[in-house]
Amino acid sequence: MNARARIAAAVEAIRGRTCIEPRVGIILGSGLGALAESVERDAEISYADIPHFPVSTAHGHAGRLVLGRLEGKPVAVMQGRAHLYEGCSLGEVTFPVRVLAALGVRTLVVTNAAGGVGRGLRAGDLMVITDHINFFGANPLIGPNDDALGPRFPDMGRAYDPDLVALALVAAREEKIPVRRGVYVGLSGPSYETPAEVAMLRRLGADAVGMSTVPEVIVARHAGLRVVGVSAIANAAGGAEPTTHEEVLRAAREMEPRFVRLIRRIVRDLPE
Repeated sequence: MNARARIAAAVEAIRGRTCIEPRVGIILGSGLGALAESVERDAEISYADIPHFPVSTAHGHAGRLVLGRLEGKPVAVMQGRAHLYEGCSLGEVTFPVRVLAALGVRTLVVTNAAGGVGRGLRAGDLMVITDHINFFGANPLIGPNDDALGPRFPDMGRAYDPDLVALALVAAREEKIPVRRGVYVGLSGPSYETPAEVAMLRRLGADAVGMSTVPEVIVARHAGLRVVGVSAIANAAGGAEPTTHEEVLRAAREMEPRFVRLIRRIVRDLPE
């Protein structure tokens, strides 16, 4: 079964459960799933019930697709994602983005819990992503290209839409939520970074580091979606104290009230 057939099967299963035609897609990272509770729900679907959808196994990822309205806009919200470190291929990791695009999504909001790399970034900060560095060692577009899904060589010069970055910064200011802005670097994980790796990433211009997002954004841009991204800085990467996933989840949950307000305001302010 080719990619388009798999996408069509997933879309058919989702449309059989809802009449919502989402225009905004939101991917919620580790410990950030509470935003989905703000959605006026039309349907909630387990990833396991969507053909070919990768099922999240990481703690802090509920593995549900929520469809409904948020701030008056039709949305599809992913409560959690699959990662390369779970044994998925990059094609499987990014398959949900293909499905969101086929459902009608035109703007993708990507979020994650990340480690702070940039000087001055500390646990509890929210960061609007302005660009990324792909350190996964691969690209989800490797292989034969289906021109119906996107161009062979998509441009990534505006991976994070500058107008949407500006919108997110204004939204934060209007909500009186302090935010930083910076570059996110994606690594495969699942091990956290060594101090030497963090020093290297900082020299390369990274401000935050995580194990997701970059492949999704590449595929989103391939599909012609506009992208805006927010990182919840959950720990200082490569710090003196050991980093645990429980610590990351705890820090992300502490940020949830501010995070939810910011994402809701971004969605509210998105152009129709």
